[in-house]
Amino acid sequence: MGKGKGKGKQRKQIILPPELPPEIADDDIEVSDEDLKFLDENKDYAGFVSRLDTHSINKQVTRVEGVNEDALEALYEKRRRKTLEHKENEKSVVQVDPVDALPVKSLDGEVYYRTFSQTAEVTENEGDIDKSVVKLTKAERRAKLKKTKKEAKKMGKELAKTEEVQPTQQEAALAEVKEDLTAEEAFEAKKRKLAELGMALLADPEANIKSLKEMLQFAKDGDHSIVKLGLLSLLAVFKDIIPGYRIRLPTEKELEMKVSKEVKKMRFYESTLLSAYKGYLQKLLALEKQPRFHHVVVRCICTLLDAVPHFNFRESLLVAVVRNIGSSDDVVRRICYSTIKSLFTSEGKHGGEATVEAVRLIADHVKVHDCQLHPDSVEVLMSLSFDDDLGKPEVQEGNNKMKNKKNKKRKNFEESNQPQGNDRKRSKQETIAKMKEEVAADYKAVSYTPDVEERKRMQSETLSAVFETYFRILRHTMQSSVASSEANGNIISDGSGAHPLLAPCLSGLGKFSHLIDMDYIGDLMNYLKRLAARGSSSDSSAQKVQNLTVSERLRCCIVAFKVMRSNLDALNVDLQEFFVQLYNLVLEYRPGRDEGEVLAEALKIMLCDDRQHDMQKAAAFIKRLATFALCFASAESMAALVTLKQLLQRNVKCRNLLENDAGGGSVSGSIAKYQPYGSDPSLSGALASVLWELNLLSKHYHPAISTLASGISSMNSAQNQVYISISPQQAFKNLLLEAESFRYNQQGCTQKSNKRKGRSIALASTLASVEPPPIDENEVSKKLRRHFILLRDIKENERLRGELDRTASALLLYEEYKKQRKPATLTNKKSKKAKTTVGM
Repeated sequence: MGKGKGKGKQRKQIILPPELPPEIADDDIEVSDEDLKFLDENKDYAGFVSRLDTHSINKQVTRVEGVNEDALEALYEKRRRKTLEHKENEKSVVQVDPVDALPVKSLDGEVYYRTFSQTAEVTENEGDIDKSVVKLTKAERRAKLKKTKKEAKKMGKELAKTEEVQPTQQEAALAEVKEDLTAEEAFEAKKRKLAELGMALLADPEANIKSLKEMLQFAKDGDHSIVKLGLLSLLAVFKDIIPGYRIRLPTEKELEMKVSKEVKKMRFYESTLLSAYKGYLQKLLALEKQPRFHHVVVRCICTLLDAVPHFNFRESLLVAVVRNIGSSDDVVRRICYSTIKSLFTSEGKHGGEATVEAVRLIADHVKVHDCQLHPDSVEVLMSLSFDDDLGKPEVQEGNNKMKNKKNKKRKNFEESNQPQGNDRKRSKQETIAKMKEEVAADYKAVSYTPDVEERKRMQSETLSAVFETYFRILRHTMQSSVASSEANGNIISDGSGAHPLLAPCLSGLGKFSHLIDMDYIGDLMNYLKRLAARGSSSDSSAQKVQNLTVSERLRCCIVAFKVMRSNLDALNVDLQEFFVQLYNLVLEYRPGRDEGEVLAEALKIMLCDDRQHDMQKAAAFIKRLATFALCFASAESMAALVTLKQLLQRNVKCRNLLENDAGGGSVSGSIAKYQPYGSDPSLSGALASVLWELNLLSKHYHPAISTLASGISSMNSAQNQVYISISPQQAFKNLLLEAESFRYNQQGCTQKSNKRKGRSIALASTLASVEPPPIDENEVSKKLRRHFILLRDIKENERLRGELDRTASALLLYEEYKKQRKPATLTNKKSKKAKTTVGM
């Protein structure tokens, strides 16, 4: 048994583990870029590789259980010797590479590759052997593959470097095209995104309110076009989703209170909307300073102020609009002007609060810029409207309150006498009355219709700010005029640039003259006298005003008359000095330099509307206006003749100027000689002269003026005549429009004549090159005979038509004469009958 066991142990075969893979040098190992990147990103996970003990691992792998280490080492040595002998035998044979050589199949079915002895094939030309046909070992093939990969990678890097250093023109052009395409694609993508966000907000603002912040990011884009689109898109969205009330954020105490989900949702919506709106306004005000965005920003600000003047941050919008209302840019100024005007005319949107704020800002703006602004800055105040009868509703409301108090006392007295069984009904009525009062209070808070007292307070503040602005402009004009007269001596400068706000200021004073406080009217009339005087001899040198135009001084006279007529009951002012100024300004007027509309308005208000004229003063104005009509254009002449005619109609004794006596008019008055260059109309002695100018005006080139002058010359001194005439302003406008239309037609005719001349020249040049055909004299004589017969018939028809018109006009005059004679005969018959009855 023991021998059998020993023999079994000796016969047991020891199986060695497989050989370990051969060691590869570090240079031959190729690691991909992805592996390196992974190791760099995950250094903490790959650190254990560096700490591996390869010797102990190999020892553990190569051991065999139950075998001594010395015996195992001998077995491994034996295996190494066998592998070396096998390699030496393989070296003597060169095999064909299976990739390049076809296999051979034997009769037994085995497949093998061709081999040949190295010694038989080696010759003197060993270097001529094709190595690609030789079969390589696995290690050699791996090394060869790594080498080719390295070379290919190296070549690729070199080619890339050369391409980067020396790019071709075609590649540069392609790169530019690609950049343009990508920029256009990005632009279109941003536009689509803006449109999607805007449509979503308009469809459901509460659900998509967070998109406002995303849209606001487009206003911060680097592309200017995207910024403009973002601003305009946000403008459209805010106009649509802004509520009709002013948002009030909850206080800390209100936030601590428990509320429902709907209230929380509404608070979140309002706070998000208000924060986005605030950011939008801040962005607009920041971009306003950049010229490329100025027009877009101003349009957005004005549109918001016009659409939602009741909403939060209205003050910031008003400041920006008032700042740009005097801009040198016509487009910006026009937009701001129309916005402020619509704000004044539509007070129902904001209850009048925005009007008060805007007027105060305009007053401060004028003060800061020392009255050196564009006229539109003050002219916009003409759009304001004030209530004349604010006190009447207050009295009515007071009476209603007294009645209500009496009714309440009576009801309380009656209820006290009634039994107490109706307490339930009384409590029900009280609750209903309280609910009605609460509803009325809520409606009043939501609606922008203030009560009478609040409206009166706001209008008084507005009016005081307006008159403060107007008086500041007048005071500045006086101070600057005196300073300029002292500095420049006798030099007269143009007033349009020195006082740009004076004309709209005077227009506003004329419109709101009935609202001026009586305490300020005396100072106002003194200012107007000094401004209209223009350094007359009666004024001291320190008070001379020498840089106002004729139009501005005429406006001062117009405003003085309007103020006087609006406060006629409480004002006693001598306007003789203003008549003197008008009398002198008529000769200083120059068409083209001065405004004819202002002169026509002055003639209407001061001469035509005023019915109380001294005879000497009226005659002086009649004579001066006739002289004026000889010297200027048809529109001014027509206004002067219309005023002259009305003065003659109202002052019958002045019609003696139409008489053609040798020594002048029949009524000369206290002054026997006419002084044409006198400055005072009452001392001119115009009644001693004759209106010889009408004879020249009756031959005027304009038919309307010649007809009017002839009609005035034919007036007699009868007092019972009634004449109907138009105002000087209307006459001036009519002839001005006629002159403009005539000028326009004349320009069209000159253009047509130039075209015809060009055509005739071209036709003449073409006909000159063509030989004329032979002329038939008989045919020409026939055509000429027909032509002259036709002309004779036309002249005869014109003569007959003229005779017919004259007879028709004579018949009409005869019929009118008969109609006028009938009442005279009837009165005569009645008087005769009365005499006969008296005699009997």
